[in-house]
Amino acid sequence: MEGRQGLVLAPAGSPPNPIAQVQARFKELEGGFRAWLARQSMPVEAAVVTATSAAQGAAIGGLMGTLTSDLTSAFPAPPPQAAGLSPQAMSSLKQAQAFAGGPLVQARNFAVMTGVNAGISCVMKRIRGVEDVQSSMVAAFGSGALFSLVSGMGGPNQAANAVTSGLFFAVVQGGLFKLGQKFSQPPAEDVYYSRARSMLTSLGLQNYEKNFKKGLLTDSTLPLLTDSALRDVKIPPGPRLLILDHIDRNPEFVRKVKS
Repeated sequence: MEGRQGLVLAPAGSPPNPIAQVQARFKELEGGFRAWLARQSMPVEAAVVTATSAAQGAAIGGLMGTLTSDLTSAFPAPPPQAAGLSPQAMSSLKQAQAFAGGPLVQARNFAVMTGVNAGISCVMKRIRGVEDVQSSMVAAFGSGALFSLVSGMGGPNQAANAVTSGLFFAVVQGGLFKLGQKFSQPPAEDVYYSRARSMLTSLGLQNYEKNFKKGLLTDSTLPLLTDSALRDVKIPPGPRLLILDHIDRNPEFVRKVKS
């Protein structure tokens, strides 16, 4: 019996999951970085967002260019006799070269797309105060137009081609934004556990979120939590102490209890 009890009690006393701790720490750092950005002026925020997004895009583009480097030989530079090709043929050839370039070419193209998109989105959010489909489409138009100019994709009329590419990017981005809104909305019940989820994640106790939901311990009940309430939903003693201590030290919860 003692051996069986030891097997049962061992998981409760096991150390926190290191992966969960790293994830919680990363989210904390990300939140601090976003809070620092929000305190900066609009030009500073836009510059930082553009630079970081461009670096990420360059890394992705360089990796894709490395993986697809074999395609570059399939679309060599136009030979001198290609000058007699029709504008439509030349346009198709340049488009293929733009998407099948080497690592440096793809890094440049992706850096332009992601950096410009993120920068314009940041400025639009600061000006309009919201992040909606209109802002997303404006950012996509700018990134598509600049990508067309930088990559040389399209026919000889660069201005018209930039507008066409920008419109195409905007339409695609708008459709993806609407589609994402439709399928990324969390279940209605999760809205009532957002603060509880954040608290459990910060404590490395996210595995007990299902216990909160099973006991209907929503965000509004957090200031009222007691040891017996947590015990009723089968949360072990150690996590119960951490949760109650976190609530006691949180001024926001204390104010709600006093009100």
